[in-house]
Amino acid sequence: MKVFPEDLLYSREHVWVRVEGDIATIGITDHAQEKLGEILSLDLPETDSYVEWNEPFGSIESAKGVIELISPVSGVVISVNEDITDDIGVINSDPHDTGWMIVVEMEDLEELDDLLDMSDYQEFVIQEAEVD
Repeated sequence: MKVFPEDLLYSREHVWVRVEGDIATIGITDHAQEKLGEILSLDLPETDSYVEWNEPFGSIESAKGVIELISPVSGVVISVNEDITDDIGVINSDPHDTGWMIVVEMEDLEELDDLLDMSDYQEFVIQEAEVD
C-alpha cells in the first residue's frame, strides 16, 4: 500500500495541494505519476495567469498518452517550477516535494472543502483500483 504525505490535500483527479494560508502549492500525486509512467513533456500556465477550480491548468504527456491537469483551486499563479522543465524526471522521482508544478494565491478557501485528506485519498485510490 502506497503511503501519501499527511500534510497534503488531494483531489479525485490525483492532484495534491500543500496549503499555507491562502497559498497553494500544487503537483500530481505519486499514484498519478506511477500510472502515467515516464513523463515526456509538461505544459504549465505562465506566472500571473489565472487558474480556475475544476478546470484544466496544464497537461502532461507520457508514453501512455496526454492527460489534462485539473486545478483543485482558483486563483492567480504566483510561481511555476522552472526546475522541472529542465529535469522533467523529477515528477516521477519526487512528485510530492521537488516535483511540485505551480503555486497559486487562492481566491476561495472554501474550494479546499472538496479535497480529500490522506486517508480518504488512500481509500479513493483503492476503490478506483477495484473498478479498473
